[in-house]
Amino acid sequence: MFDSLTERLSGIFTQLRGKGRLSEADIDATAREIRLALLEADVALPVVKEFIARVKERARGAEVSQALNPAQQVIKIVHEELVGVLGGEERRLSFAKQPPTVIMLAGLQGAGKTTLAGKLGRWLREQGHTPLLVAADLQRPNAVNQLQIVGERAGVEVYAPQPGNGVGDPIQVAADSIDHAKRVQRDVVVIDTAGRLGVDAEMMAQAASIRDVTSPDEVLFVIDAMIGQDAVATAEAFRDGVGITGVVLSKLDGDARGGAALSVRQVTGQPIMFASTGEKLEDFDVFYPERMASRILGMGDVLTLIEQAEKVFEADQQERMTAKLVGGEQFTLDDFLEQLIAIRRMGPIGNLLSMMPGAGQLKDQIADIDDKHLDRVTAIIRSMTPAERGTPKIINGSRRVRIATGSGTTVTDVNQLLERFTEAQKMMKQMGGMMGLPGRRKATKSPKNKRKGKKGKQQNRQPRSGGMPALPPGLGGLPGAGAGGSGDGKDNGLPPGFQMPKIDLSKFGKK
Repeated sequence: MFDSLTERLSGIFTQLRGKGRLSEADIDATAREIRLALLEADVALPVVKEFIARVKERARGAEVSQALNPAQQVIKIVHEELVGVLGGEERRLSFAKQPPTVIMLAGLQGAGKTTLAGKLGRWLREQGHTPLLVAADLQRPNAVNQLQIVGERAGVEVYAPQPGNGVGDPIQVAADSIDHAKRVQRDVVVIDTAGRLGVDAEMMAQAASIRDVTSPDEVLFVIDAMIGQDAVATAEAFRDGVGITGVVLSKLDGDARGGAALSVRQVTGQPIMFASTGEKLEDFDVFYPERMASRILGMGDVLTLIEQAEKVFEADQQERMTAKLVGGEQFTLDDFLEQLIAIRRMGPIGNLLSMMPGAGQLKDQIADIDDKHLDRVTAIIRSMTPAERGTPKIINGSRRVRIATGSGTTVTDVNQLLERFTEAQKMMKQMGGMMGLPGRRKATKSPKNKRKGKKGKQQNRQPRSGGMPALPPGLGGLPGAGAGGSGDGKDNGLPPGFQMPKIDLSKFGKK
């Protein structure tokens, strides 16, 4: 969603990095470009004015004038102000001391409330709760039936005593659902309310009545992240007419300009609590302002990438791979295939690559990569014999032809995979050396090569400095996806204090 904004801001900051000192004219020009970028992204004008004013005030202050790298300091200021616009820190749900906790969903028709109710119910169930979904949207055709289907897919009970389609009293259904939840011992009640195509008095009155009879602990305003400037008026109407405690962004995976996400929090004064990033029930998570700001500025979202990986990589799989890194064992194509299968469960490959720091520099490459690449690579590896997977060096010309024929690919595809896999092997070896284990010696040039006077064949080279961090081994093996790193040692544009998360080996049994 923020691709165009990210591209504009990246261009602005690229111009800044060549300057040793920033003049007043530089600050004004940068602020003007940022203002245009935000307005093009459909951010509300009052939000843009306030944002630019704070950035200019801080950019003229001592923190920039005394910095060794003023350009990076400005990037840091913009990052911090974006985090502030998006809400500062994430806020979690407030649960009632005496169950059930009541969560009411409000918003316009088409914002995605019903689907989001299922996503929220599934997420709550995974957190150890026993949610109940309530079909209180009796106006929209088939809304009740849709919630029942979504609830079944999410594994969550649905309370739907009325058929809907204009029949039934939604206020009574909402009131009765609380008693039902107590009887069947459900600790969270999620009420799906009716919406309209636009804000009107009837919808607001009904939502306010449901709020009054259920006394919800949270009133979550669900807004379509693609509606742009209309988000401001809609958010203000629900804030004044119903009273909201939090915001949920739906359709954050769309191709709109994303202005709603940057406007709604400041307009409503309430935090963005959740974000829906796809059509699947699992495409839903807590909204982290700092992570979103980093993605907008092209810094990636490594923490979310790690969390998604932890969900699909089994504990024994992590331990086995870490043991290989620590012990210096060879990374094989079987390991590579295992990683690819897990990566496929993490979601669309384009979304994963976009979370890598510096991914904006590889925008064209990422656009050319889709899930079919994973299928092709998987087919190639599965067409190999166990011996070939364990020792790829034995794969000669005739074997490559056989593998290509068996996998329905070309010899060029097989060659590309083997080249990328070789790079992944080197990277895994580098990662093992970077773990700083006691007693591990720095790699040196091979004595054998030294005696023969070979050049450019240094083995076990140390990791390159600077540039984009290398892609995970499973991603680096994709045709068309480099193993990462520019290798030029230049500034990568990340602001001071922005660090990659450290790997904690203690949980893997490191002695």
